[in-house]
Amino acid sequence: MANETTLIINETFLSIQGESTYAGLPCFFIRLAGCNLNCFYCDTTYAKKTQDGKAVAITKLLELAEASDCRLVLITGGEPMLQSGVSKLCSALINKQFQVLIETNGSVALNNLPKQVIKIMDIKGPSSGEAENFLLENLNFLNSRDEIKFVIADRADFDYALKLIKKHHLSEITNNILYSPSFGKIDPKELASWVIEQLPPGRMQLQLHKYIWSTDTRGV
Repeated sequence: MANETTLIINETFLSIQGESTYAGLPCFFIRLAGCNLNCFYCDTTYAKKTQDGKAVAITKLLELAEASDCRLVLITGGEPMLQSGVSKLCSALINKQFQVLIETNGSVALNNLPKQVIKIMDIKGPSSGEAENFLLENLNFLNSRDEIKFVIADRADFDYALKLIKKHHLSEITNNILYSPSFGKIDPKELASWVIEQLPPGRMQLQLHKYIWSTDTRGV
């Protein structure tokens, strides 16, 4: 179809959601290619460049989602907000009665997303090397249904998270604040001990898919 909107897609697959408050639920994943950050602990380097994907029409993505028989869809990357057509994809999925989640690093404005989309915003800590690229204005586009995630690789990351939560009153925006140990970088027991010690708002989470499958398994 002429002038049909396409997105650069790295992969699509049906699995379980491994993170967020939706962890454990069956989920259809749409992974967009291309990212503007270079986090040292990145676990999806295979989707970092747009060359790592191919153009797929939104109508085709809708067909794939429908064929999965799963009504929960996660749009992720890379960084999905870099592609201008992502808002249109979200709207198209919502119109088909899908529940739509989007995972973003918070470095690109979120104001154009449909209000029904659940935003899972990953605020980068010092160990990522990308903490300065977070757009504070994006906090204005979050609501109580959205989620804020901090990937924790060391104590500095954890203290940074607590500082931001207090300074910007993040727990007044949403109760869905997540502390995720960077896989292979920190012992989860250590992060658990800090959470028990400090009793911060929110919860600790593990990346379920990395415990179910091997860490380098694609399509899960």
